[in-house]
Parts: sequence; C-alpha cells; structure tokens
Amino acid sequence: MMTKIDAHLTRVFIKVIRTIVIIISSLYAMSACRQSAELSASEKMAVSEEVRTMLGRYFEDMNKEGLLSEFRYLDNSPDFFWVPPGYTSSISYDSVVVVLKATVLTLRTIDYKWETLRIIPLSAELATFTGISQGVIIDTTGTVTKLRLIETGPVIRRQSGWKLLNGQTAILPE
Repeated sequence: MMTKIDAHLTRVFIKVIRTIVIIISSLYAMSACRQSAELSASEKMAVSEEVRTMLGRYFEDMNKEGLLSEFRYLDNSPDFFWVPPGYTSSISYDSVVVVLKATVLTLRTIDYKWETLRIIPLSAELATFTGISQGVIIDTTGTVTKLRLIETGPVIRRQSGWKLLNGQTAILPE
C-alpha cells in the first residue's frame, strides 16, 4: 500500500526524470548540430566501452578508497548538478563536496557494483547512462545497510577523461 509520502516521492521522481530527459534531449540536439556526421557503429562501441570502463572504475575506486574518490569522476564545472537520493531538487558541485565530506566521516566501508548498465553514445564527447547498482554500506557504528540504486545522467569527455556531467540517484525498493 502506497503512503502519501511514497506517492509524493514518486511524483517528485517523475518530475526529476522528465527534467533530465529534457536536458539530455537538449544536449543531444546541441551535439548533433556540432557533429558533421553521425557516429559509426565502431565509434559508438568505442564510446560505450570507454564510458563503461570509467563507470566501473568509479565504483572500484569508491570501494577501495571511499566516497572522496568520487571527485575524480565528477565534472567540476558550472554545468554540473546532481539529485541525490531523497532530494527534491538538484545540488551544485560545491554542495556535493560538502555532502560527501560530511558523509565520509560516518562510513567504515562501501561496496557497490553495477547490476545493470546501459550506455547510449550521443557523440564522441557525450553519452548517457542508466544503471542499477547494489550496495552494502557499513557505518562507523557497525550498522550494515543494503541498497539498490538507480542512477542516470549524461557523461562528458574532458581532457582528463570521462566525467559525470549531471544526473540523479534514487533508492529502489527492496
């Protein structure tokens, strides 16, 4: 039975997804204007593999080094934003830094892995991803929390590699 809070969170989640779809569509339209030719099948495969590798390393580094390793994968630009689980609006890069630095003090270990991961190359510099991950978090009191998350957003190729440009993460029900 769905509570009023669940119904509200579902409506907020749908609004956020719609906003992300509009942003991704806009980015796709902009990249299509800059591209003189569509990506070939081999170029799409190469972009997909590069992004898949980056997202795999993202979790590997978090599992080994903790949450602060996320900074290597976030696009530190004015275009960056994220909607974390439970939030009803996006937050900036600077706000993500504050949240991660506060959260890292409460965690002992993190173990995330991708359950599913879909990547759609839009250009040689831009792709979208959607994935479901499973995670186990142990906090400093020894409390174990198991989570399933869905993450979605665009990634952008920068000189330093692929970066998460913006997106959202939501907790999935068990």
